[in-house]
Amino acid sequence: MGGKLRGCIGNFTPDKPLYMVVQEMTLAAALNDGRFAPVEASELKYISIEVSVLTPLQKIGSIDEFQLGKHGIYMSKGGKSGTFLPQVAQSTGWSAEEFLGHCARDKAGIGYEDWKEADLFVYEAIVFGEEEVK
Repeated sequence: MGGKLRGCIGNFTPDKPLYMVVQEMTLAAALNDGRFAPVEASELKYISIEVSVLTPLQKIGSIDEFQLGKHGIYMSKGGKSGTFLPQVAQSTGWSAEEFLGHCARDKAGIGYEDWKEADLFVYEAIVFGEEEVK
């Protein structure tokens, strides 16, 4: 809706066929993303769907292995975790350190600098949306 995020939920566990995961995550993003009220029928004509199919997570040992704009990040520390898709870098203009800091604080719920002690994983996203399908 106007280029604004309306819901985003994903799954890193490849335990079902992709078509089933896409169906489940579409419903979850529309109805269960705690950052937003559930999508209502009257909004559907204004919503475009974008799907990001993620490559397998690869553990990295250094920020030098992270490529801003190419990689998404998944981090975990002390039982908390968070992720940012690669597209987040393109829309924010953050540096790599800012990207990791915001993910640590805003998504994983750990301190801004705590990514430095977290387990870090990178992945890539194959992105497609309704415009490409039509």
